[in-house]
Amino acid sequence: MLRLTLLLALVLAAAIARADGLTADRLGVIYNRNAPSSVRIAQYYAVHRHVPAENLIGLDVPDRAVINRGELKRLREEMLDKLPSRVQSLLLVWTRPFAVECMSVTTAFAAGYQPGFCEPGCGETTTSEIYNTRGWLPDDTVGWLPAMLLPSQDEALAQAVIDRGIDADASQPAGTVYLVRTQDSKRNVRAEEYADAEALAKGRLAVRELVTPIIRAPHDAIVYFTGIARVAELQKIDFLPGAAADHLTSLGGVLENSIQMPATEWLHQGATGSYGTVSEPCAQLSKFPHAAVFLSHYLRGETLLEAYWKSVKMPGQGLFIGEPLARPFARRTDR
Repeated sequence: MLRLTLLLALVLAAAIARADGLTADRLGVIYNRNAPSSVRIAQYYAVHRHVPAENLIGLDVPDRAVINRGELKRLREEMLDKLPSRVQSLLLVWTRPFAVECMSVTTAFAAGYQPGFCEPGCGETTTSEIYNTRGWLPDDTVGWLPAMLLPSQDEALAQAVIDRGIDADASQPAGTVYLVRTQDSKRNVRAEEYADAEALAKGRLAVRELVTPIIRAPHDAIVYFTGIARVAELQKIDFLPGAAADHLTSLGGVLENSIQMPATEWLHQGATGSYGTVSEPCAQLSKFPHAAVFLSHYLRGETLLEAYWKSVKMPGQGLFIGEPLARPFARRTDR
């Protein structure tokens, strides 16, 4: 009954006209002023996405994989002091840090360090006020600045991701949603949600459920969700501009020296956005994107940042990466 209620709510939301959402003038672009690649990519993004110059904020960001809550507090206070009041979301332009202690850097910059977001570890963590909401940032989320990380160390990749997002806008792609069932029982738990996603996308996009091992190359992917530590078929996947792809595993958000595949590998293969956790979440579905919730918002024409953030109920450990303004299902008049 609960799943049916959720599905009906998602279908209703998908049929409602898109409420006021994220636009370039409401996006803050935060970069490391000590890293030339971060500076260049932030400027590239601002020019090509028409982000106002006053929305670009340079900070002295430590060049380490993980920073502490005190360092975050200093950085966030300086950022908030400089950001225009209209800004409601963030793009963080650097590769390191990707974590603040056990929190992801994207949620830490969004809401500040709060122990409840990650210190319960495998248990339930603080829930997001914007999970599956309409519009963007309702009144009870004042002070939240949902963020996405654009890794900038590989400048060619960063520029390619930006270009994919721009190419995706209002393209109305006739792509395929791939929902993958794996032999990895610990990480295949999201498969129980796939029926809801198929019902939601019916009549809008082709949906294919695959079972590993995958022999034939998946093509024209606009969404690819799976659950495994390393994606064996990754090199076979052909992504469309604006595609979102992620793998439910413990440490997909650890972008260097990880024993598991980092989420950045999806970007290297051609995806525009991805997600992974930076500390052990265990197989808690609420800590990963809900396929049907993501599709309900993306298909309404919301941005990649909006759809991804709204699809994760407990985002404290989760790192959102990619090009935040990509909107493949926007109406052409919205461009």
